[in-house]
Amino acid sequence: MSILADLRTYARFAWGLRGFLSHSITLEEARAIVQRRLAERENNFLRLVEKGIFGYPRSPYLPLLKQAGCELGDIQNMVRARGLEPTLYVLREAGVHVTFEEFKGRQPIVRGGQVIRVQAHDFDNPYLSHYYQAESGATTGAGTRVSIDLDHMAAQAPLLMLSYAAHGVLGVPTAMWRSPLPANSGFSNVLRHARFGQPPPHWFSPITVEDWRLPLKWRLATQYIITAGRVFGLAIPSPQPVRLDQATVVARWMAEVLKARGACLMRAHVSTSVRVCVAARGEGIDLRGATFMGAGEPPTPAKVREITRTGARYVPNYNLSEIGFVGTGCVCPADQNDVHLFRDAVALIQYPRRVPGTDVRVDAFHFTSLLPTAPKLMLNVESDDYGVIEERRCGCVLEHLGYPQHLRHIRSFRKLTGEGMTLIGSDMVRILEEVLPARFGGSPQDYQLMEEEDEQGLTRLILLVNPSVEIADEDQVVNTVLEALRRSDTAANLARTIWSQAKTLQVRRSKPVWTRRGILMPLHLGRRFRGSGQASTDQRL
Repeated sequence: MSILADLRTYARFAWGLRGFLSHSITLEEARAIVQRRLAERENNFLRLVEKGIFGYPRSPYLPLLKQAGCELGDIQNMVRARGLEPTLYVLREAGVHVTFEEFKGRQPIVRGGQVIRVQAHDFDNPYLSHYYQAESGATTGAGTRVSIDLDHMAAQAPLLMLSYAAHGVLGVPTAMWRSPLPANSGFSNVLRHARFGQPPPHWFSPITVEDWRLPLKWRLATQYIITAGRVFGLAIPSPQPVRLDQATVVARWMAEVLKARGACLMRAHVSTSVRVCVAARGEGIDLRGATFMGAGEPPTPAKVREITRTGARYVPNYNLSEIGFVGTGCVCPADQNDVHLFRDAVALIQYPRRVPGTDVRVDAFHFTSLLPTAPKLMLNVESDDYGVIEERRCGCVLEHLGYPQHLRHIRSFRKLTGEGMTLIGSDMVRILEEVLPARFGGSPQDYQLMEEEDEQGLTRLILLVNPSVEIADEDQVVNTVLEALRRSDTAANLARTIWSQAKTLQVRRSKPVWTRRGILMPLHLGRRFRGSGQASTDQRL
């Protein structure tokens, strides 16, 4: 955006913030909002389809629906006769869906010989009033821009409030260890909390000047939002730089709060939470009464075990930057990654697909946005995630609120994640197949990246380098990868900063792993599917 456009954007944000802060919802209001949305979810979907797709000539979904021979009336009749999820499944079988790479604008949509050229912004909600913008998640690659809209923060706040009430952390002292702009998680957390009167009083940021001096634009924007919030009565904390290797600072803060109040809540990525707990045990700090809540990567048994060893507990969330909250942890979970689906905000079906380069088939998640405030309009959009969808009686308050569906064993089949930073396969291929061979020799078949956990449950991204490639200094390999990420875009640079601190990238001299089909995949995800030819049972809705 130009400087003038930036000024207009942040002026609108400041103007909108005043109205946003004028009303904080109560728990009763949060319940009423959710109940109304659940009762109206099919009508909400039809309104989005009518206005955001059929009423928007540039919608990338229109050619798909036309090829499927599906008009607005057909969708309306199917939803009323069959229900929402069965309609979405029929559309998926007819080819109305978008893959993750297509949604990110990295590949054209190809269906039945028809090629539809798309860019990431083509999927923007055309009727969203933009207040400010940030990079989605901390995903390396094309840097999809997601509008952070105050109306959407208001629509998401009831979900967060009900989750807090269910887990007994509503009103307890809260802090977060999240990055500031250009990442969106920091301010989004502040705004959603402010809507129900619980703004985090403390904000730790893993980004420091030594790691990355943020461009002036983002530093000014951060200070502008903090100042605007304070002018209108919202005490937005200034981000306190705390590197990942300084987790003791966070652990000590939690210890002080626990001593004074008996409870506290920390919002952080899973690996970041693990770092706090490892530091706490090293300092002899008892974290009983503390709750860690976050998303960004799978909460594996090893990670959750490290957290609970301190006496704390962990509550998983499942979020997508493009539409917000997808689910929150069950109060009576079947495992460490058991979340209730927020079905008033999103519709979810599964459809089988083959994992590229393998014989494994997974039931891929396909998301459809239901809230008119969602930054992106999604209609059967793959997230490259899969898992189990089940409806069962758990007896917790979230079930009684109208969320009987659970998501479990949530994993990605084409993405690697470390420290909450997501690495998309297509973004790394160029580095593995072009940058590294050009710098160190060998061919693309001599380099491969895979994910594993260390003894503390921290995720490491292991770069396999064939021993036949002569490398004098393995650190130079890591530095070359990080430098390539730095040059890619803002989101990739943010991932580079976090991975540099965490020493997430490590070199191992070993021959890359080939699949049984005789294919070398740049990202080796075989461990996730080992022992089963079917990654999850067919749980179609």
